[in-house]
Amino acid sequence: MSNPTETTFLKLVNRHKGIVYKASRIYADSVEDQEDLQQEILIQLWKSYQNFKGSSEFSTWMYRVAINTAITYLKKEKQRSGNHTEVPHHFEVQQEDYNPAKDRQLEIFYSAVQELNPLEKAVIFYFMEGMSHKEIGKNLGLSEGNARVKLSRTKEKIQQIIKKSGYEF
Repeated sequence: MSNPTETTFLKLVNRHKGIVYKASRIYADSVEDQEDLQQEILIQLWKSYQNFKGSSEFSTWMYRVAINTAITYLKKEKQRSGNHTEVPHHFEVQQEDYNPAKDRQLEIFYSAVQELNPLEKAVIFYFMEGMSHKEIGKNLGLSEGNARVKLSRTKEKIQQIIKKSGYEF
């Protein structure tokens, strides 16, 4: 039997599950690490859900938690021991709309993104979510102009990485 809080939480998370998926694709390279990171993001979302006041959009809050979790998780990943928090099975993130065999370009893009620094990854993540320069800046504590420049340079860097690896789009 689930409580109303859990039901609301799951509805919101499911509505925005693409955030969890994209964050894990950007910050983790192997499928196994992506799945672990998705679980970790879901755990952190659930743990901090009681602090969600609704003063921002749920999705905006979810982005922040996802990115912060990804960055922290990858730092911890190096010195990880066997202690593992179990997540209720129904917190699964559905990925039925993704087929790696079909989408080689996306694979190449995501592997290029692996080479970015955490701020650049965050900028690209927000950009992929369709955020404006102003929104990207607000989420990252940058001015709108600074966010525009950062995004432009990051896109350029991704193109250079892809070119260097011998692929052209």
